[in-house]
This record gives sequence, structure tokens and C-alpha cells, in this order.
Amino acid sequence: MKLFETELVRGLLFALLVSGAGCAELGRYDITVNDVMVYEPAAPYRVGGIEDSALADCLTQSLLDIDAQAATDLVALNCSDAGIQSLAGLEQFSLIRSMKLSNNDIRNLLVLERLTALRQLWLDDNDVVDPIPVLRMTNLEELYLAGNPRLQCPDPEDVPHHLSLNLPDHCLR
Repeated sequence: MKLFETELVRGLLFALLVSGAGCAELGRYDITVNDVMVYEPAAPYRVGGIEDSALADCLTQSLLDIDAQAATDLVALNCSDAGIQSLAGLEQFSLIRSMKLSNNDIRNLLVLERLTALRQLWLDDNDVVDPIPVLRMTNLEELYLAGNPRLQCPDPEDVPHHLSLNLPDHCLR
């Protein structure tokens, strides 16, 4: 019975500490009672498998900002003006719904096809040439490609009817 009472006291103490007003930050600390660990926060998710260091840095910061525990915790990403050239490895973040990659040096979009949850994608002011990989994405609702001077303008037949598409000026003539 003594062990049960000790566990109950620990649990109640932890619940009181974490749920108390102004104690939201306690979830970031180890909590011990009589030198016994009663709570240890999960380690933050660590980015791996990303070739481009600028993309890895942006992802790391984004995951820290939301206190992510898994790659699937990331649903929105803003890596504009980051100097990104490659998106290799990004497919592990499979639940991203909104991604802003404006003003980078991105050319190859093949990896984005694997991000099936993606709804909004900003690729304006990059070095995109072939938009077909992202035009094949059935769930994509908004796509921004303006400012890609070498973009091969898509045939209107290749653009899904539900997609709101923003193209560079040379495609609008």
C-alpha cells in the first residue's frame, strides 16, 4: 500500500505542477521527487537526411519553434530567402500542408510529389524550369511560380482545374 500511495502522490504533484497557471514551461524540465524522476520531457526531433545545409538549418529552427517530437508534427514551413538549392530529404516531412520556399535557388521539384498533404506551395523567385512534378500533385490547391524566368510554361491541359496557379510573366502572353 505504501508504494501505491507514493506513486499517487508523485502523479498528483506532477499534475498540479504542470497544470497550474503560469507553469506551462514546466513541460520543458525534468521533474524529480526525492531523487526519483517523475517526468522527463521528450527530446526534440532532430533533422537528418537533408542534403542542403540551408534547408536543414531552416527545418531545424522550424521544428524547435513548434517543439516538434516527430517529422509529422511539421505542417507549415517557411524557408523563404534561405539560399536553398536542393529539396532532397524533404519527403520525410509528409504532413506539410503549406510550404513557402520563395526567393531561393531551387530547380528540381521531383521530391515534392511525395508530399501528398501539401495544399499551398510558394516557389516564386527560384530557378524552377520544369513545373510538371508539382502539377501532378492532386491535392495541391495553390501554386506560386512567378519569378522563375526559365520556367517551361505548362500547357493549360496539364493544369488541374482546381489549382490556383500563379505563373511568371513570360507564360501569360
